[in-house]
Amino acid sequence: MFSKACEYGIKAAIYIATKTNENERVGLKNIAEEIDSPEAFTAKILQKLSREEIITSVKGPHGGFEINKAKAQEIKLRDIVFAIDGNDIYAGCALGFKTCNEKKPCPMHNKFKEIRSDLKEMLESTSLLDLSNDINKGISFLKI
Repeated sequence: MFSKACEYGIKAAIYIATKTNENERVGLKNIAEEIDSPEAFTAKILQKLSREEIITSVKGPHGGFEINKAKAQEIKLRDIVFAIDGNDIYAGCALGFKTCNEKKPCPMHNKFKEIRSDLKEMLESTSLLDLSNDINKGISFLKI
């Protein structure tokens, strides 16, 4: 459903948020290890998230990545998905056709429309803080 980069971006942002909740910054190497992502690929993803002001990069000996605690409730999954994948999840065809629409739908168009609507609601209502709190409470896990 999401690109591999987007999956890693979501995992990285959640991991960074959990560490921010513990008043810690986290380095690139640690993030890549925790989300099972190649370090160079993770660096590119974090750069995008930083550019979109989803995460903050702090340079220096005590540097690393963090998320503004006050902003964590405002950051929704949609922000991460848009930063990495754009809006294709809302507009793209389930079968990858370029001209799938109401007038000329693909075989999955009407079924996928319902799924896309539910997905949109979830992405727009789920905050990074919600997800990181679930990790901190042991309700969910980044590594299974």
